[in-house]
Amino acid sequence: MGELWFIGSGLGDERDLSRRALDVLRGCDRVFAEEYTASLSPGSLDRLAAELGRPIRRLDRAELEVERPILDALEVGGRVALLVPGDPFAATTHVALRRAAEERGHAWRYLPNASIATAAAGFLGLMQYRFGRIVSLPFPEPGFAPTSPLELIRANRAAGLQTLVLLDLRPSEGRYLSPPQALAILLERDPERLALPDGVELAVVARVGTPSAGAWYGPPARLRELDFGPPMYAIVVPAPELHDEERAAIERFRVR
Repeated sequence: MGELWFIGSGLGDERDLSRRALDVLRGCDRVFAEEYTASLSPGSLDRLAAELGRPIRRLDRAELEVERPILDALEVGGRVALLVPGDPFAATTHVALRRAAEERGHAWRYLPNASIATAAAGFLGLMQYRFGRIVSLPFPEPGFAPTSPLELIRANRAAGLQTLVLLDLRPSEGRYLSPPQALAILLERDPERLALPDGVELAVVARVGTPSAGAWYGPPARLRELDFGPPMYAIVVPAPELHDEERAAIERFRVR
């Protein structure tokens, strides 16, 4: 039987791996990585592979969801690692893989790391415990225009909670949903302004966890005019009523 290590890569590049994680990776027989839930800075995996002296096999979403590459590697025995940007278990796909490995008699271990799920709030100065369900906004496709993201934002705001909106990405295609595109989608699908009422102010965060991290706060119309630089991105919909400390902190990022 094999041993599967779920290792969080953090939010920036390969330097965000812990010393413990590097020790584990050096002792692994096979190393896999996924970059469909998020992506590290360009070149991170190549530099890490060179440091480890072994290849890192990249898995796309389809390969990870069918689970076969990793389960087959575990059947051979030894130690197998899956590198995941951010924290491994922020994505339910990885929980499913963990269960599949466990059901086949394999052991698993977990090394967490920083996640945008908490880092976006911390960077903006918003209280993490006041966030509701996380929202994922997919790329628009012909005949595919889900309203569920807006319904979740509306429910969170009705409960007095903030919302983290994760923007779709397809790194293998070099495509990342930009904040202006995402804001256009949200506003177009909310014509009655039930989720994003007139006067609402939003925040955009980019590259959190890297030296070039940035944040912007203001009306959607103003945010749509800006260039946020390279990915990764997320949008935060603050609660209708902010704590005094939150209000003071987020004002630091107001767009003038």
